[in-house]
Amino acid sequence: MDLEQMTIDSTQEVFETMIMLEVTPQPPLPVLVSNFTDSVSGMVGLAGGCKGLIAIHAPDDVAMDITGRFLGMVVEEINEDVTDAFGELANMLAGNVKMVLDESGKDITLSVPSYVYGADYHVECTAEAYWVMIPFESDAGEFLVQLQIEKA
Repeated sequence: MDLEQMTIDSTQEVFETMIMLEVTPQPPLPVLVSNFTDSVSGMVGLAGGCKGLIAIHAPDDVAMDITGRFLGMVVEEINEDVTDAFGELANMLAGNVKMVLDESGKDITLSVPSYVYGADYHVECTAEAYWVMIPFESDAGEFLVQLQIEKA
């Protein structure tokens, strides 16, 4: 299971088809980032045959730019549009990953998308997990996509 390539492929597909935004992966981070400042994170949990989390994290200005492109409107503050958009982006990423992990799509279920945002927060998933966190560069700015899969 190549978590890195799965994350890159899913992210590029979602951003290029749904937002019309080209994203370029950077080398995966050597250490998992769990503390965020002035940021927005959208998350979806995986359950069933494969347990874990997929999340997208972006600084406020990048989150507003991505949301504006996604919704086709100007976004000037972190509001419900931004948090909903980041939950939906995480949901689309999770849907892509789910189909790679389980072609039938029957053995893995997805949680309801959730989000967190603020001046200072911490995001943590299962302790014993394979993980990858990849920075992506785009015209909107840099953001992170994280995939964690619980070790069997």
